[in-house]
Amino acid sequence: MKNFLRLLNYARPWRRFWPGYIILAILSVVFGIVNYSLISPVLKLLFESPAKEQVTAEITALAERTSEFHMTMDWFEDIFQYYMDKIFLASGPLKALLFVCALLVAASLLSNITRYLSQTILVRMRTHIMQKLRTDLFRKVSTMDVGFYHTQQKGDILSRVSNDVTEVQNGVADSFHMIFREPLLIIGFISYCFILSPKLTVVTLVTIPLSGLAIGAISKRLRKKAVETQSLMGRIVSHFDEAISGIRIIKGFNAQGYVQDSFEKTNVAHKKSSRKMLYRQQLAHPTSEFLGITIAAAVLLFGGWLQINDSLGMSMSTFTVYILCYWRVLEPAKNIAKAYASIQRGLVSGERLFVILDAENRIKDREDAVELSDFKTGIEYRGVDFSYGHDIAVLKNVSVNIPKGKMVALVGPSGAGKSTFADLLPRFYDVTGGGIFIDGKDIRDYTLDSLTSKMGIVTQESILFNDTVYNNITFGMENVTEEQVVEAARIANAMEFIEQLPQKFETNIGDRGENLSGGQRQRIAIARAVLKNPPILILDEATSALDTESERLVQDALYKLMKNRTSIVIAHRLSTIRYADDIIVLKDGQIAEEGNHEKLMELNGIYAGLCAMQAFSQS
Repeated sequence: MKNFLRLLNYARPWRRFWPGYIILAILSVVFGIVNYSLISPVLKLLFESPAKEQVTAEITALAERTSEFHMTMDWFEDIFQYYMDKIFLASGPLKALLFVCALLVAASLLSNITRYLSQTILVRMRTHIMQKLRTDLFRKVSTMDVGFYHTQQKGDILSRVSNDVTEVQNGVADSFHMIFREPLLIIGFISYCFILSPKLTVVTLVTIPLSGLAIGAISKRLRKKAVETQSLMGRIVSHFDEAISGIRIIKGFNAQGYVQDSFEKTNVAHKKSSRKMLYRQQLAHPTSEFLGITIAAAVLLFGGWLQINDSLGMSMSTFTVYILCYWRVLEPAKNIAKAYASIQRGLVSGERLFVILDAENRIKDREDAVELSDFKTGIEYRGVDFSYGHDIAVLKNVSVNIPKGKMVALVGPSGAGKSTFADLLPRFYDVTGGGIFIDGKDIRDYTLDSLTSKMGIVTQESILFNDTVYNNITFGMENVTEEQVVEAARIANAMEFIEQLPQKFETNIGDRGENLSGGQRQRIAIARAVLKNPPILILDEATSALDTESERLVQDALYKLMKNRTSIVIAHRLSTIRYADDIIVLKDGQIAEEGNHEKLMELNGIYAGLCAMQAFSQS
C-alpha cells in the first residue's frame, strides 16, 4: 500500500485530474443508465400494444405525478413516459418509437462523449506520471556515485526506465478506473436495479462478491510472475546493449554463436515466465465471464421462481431490462478484476523503480561543506587506503604531496591502482582510509560542484556523446564563445580533421563518437579539457589513442597547457612523462618508487626496467 501511495503521488497535483474525471465519469454513468431506462418503454410499446383508452388514462395520471419537479429516477421516467404517450396518441406508435430511438441515440452520444473526455484526462495523467517518473529516474541515474554502477546491470536499468515506467503508468491509470469510474457504474446500475426489484437485487448483492474473490485469487499469483518476468526483461535488454556496444569483439572473435546461445537461454526463460503470467492474466476474463453467467442464471432462476409464485411484481419488459442492467453491473466488476491485475504488475514495476530512486548516493556533500573558491597551495594524499567494497585493497597507505603547478606522473603495471589514485581526487569514490587534502583541507569538506569545477579530465576511453563536435567540446560549460572553441580545438590538434567534416563543428559524431576515429575522438576530449582551462588536470592515458605524429603535436600542446597548472598524468608510454616533476611508481597498490626521471633511472629498479622494455620494443 505504501508503494502504491508513492506512485499515486506522481499524479500530483491531483486537482488537475480527479475532479474533472469524477464529474465526467458520473455524467457517463447517468447517461448510460438513461439508455437502459428507455428500453422498457420501447418493449412495452412494441409488444404490449396498450389501448388508446389505457394510454389516455395513463397520461392523466402521469400529468398529476409530474406537475412538480423531483430529483428522482421515477420523476424522469414518468416525464419521459408522459411525452411518449402523447406522441403515441397524436401520431401513432411509429412516431413514438422514433422519439424513443432519438433519445436513445442522444443519450448514447452523450454517454460516450463524456466517457471519451474522461479518458483524455487519464491520458494526460498517464503522460504526466511518465514524465515525472523518468525525470526523477534520470536525475537519480545522472547523479549517483560511480560505485553504484558496479552492482547494477546497465540493461536492467534501461529496462526499468522503459518497461517498468510503462507498467506503472498503466497501473496508476487503471487504479483511477477501479477507485472512481467502475464503482460509480456498479452503484448506479445496482441502484436502478433496486428501483426495479429490491428482492432480486438483494440476491445480486450476495452473489457479486463471489466473482471478485475468484478473480482476486488469480491476480495475487500474477505478482510473483511479474517480478520474475520484469527481471528477465532487464537481462534481455542487457544482452542487446552488450551486442551493440561489443559488436567488433563479437565479430573479431567469431563469437556470434556464443552470444546468440547466451541470449536464447534468457529469451526462452522470459518466454516461459511471460507465458505463465499471461495464462493467469487471461484466465481472469473467462473466469469472470463464467461466474457472471452462473450468477445471472441464479438471478434468472430466482426471478422465475418469484414470477411463478406471482410475487415478482414486474412485467416482462421490466424484467428484461432488469437482466440487462444486472449484466451491465458485471462488466465494471470484471474491469475492476482486470484493473487489479494491472495494478499488481504496476506495483511490481514500482518496486523495481524505487530500488533506483531510493538508492543511497554514497558520495554527497557534507552539511557543513564549503566552496573551493580558489586553488592555492597543493594536493596531498595522506595514508590513503581504498577498496571496492571487498577485502582486496586497491591502494594501501599511499602518501603523496603534489605542490601547485607541478606535474606528477603515475606509472606501473596494469592493476597497480593508477586510475583509482586519480579517480579519488574528483571524488568518483571516497577513500576507505586516510584522506586527500587540497590547500590543507579534506576534499570531503568541499562541495562536489566546486571541487570538480577546478578539474579537467581526459580519460583513457574518450567519453563523447551523440551530439555535434561543438557541443561535445563545450559540454557542461556556459558562456563560451566560438573563438574559444576554435582555439581549444587548435591546441588539441583537432582543427585539421574538423575542417574536413561535412558540417565542420556542427557535424554530429554519432553514438559515443562512432563517426570519428579513435585518435579524433581523443583529440575532441582533449579540446574539451583545454576549453575548461582548469587549475588541476587529470590525464588518464590522454594520448594513448593517437598516432605518433598526432601524439607529438598534442603532447606539445599539453605541455604548454600544463605549465603553471597542477597535473596528474597516467601514462604507459614513458616517453610522454620523462619531464614530470615527480614520477610515482605504483605496484600492488603501494608506492614502490618515487622521484624524477633521472633519479629513478639511477635506482635501476622497476621504472628503469619499464623504460628498458619500452626502448627495446620500439627498437
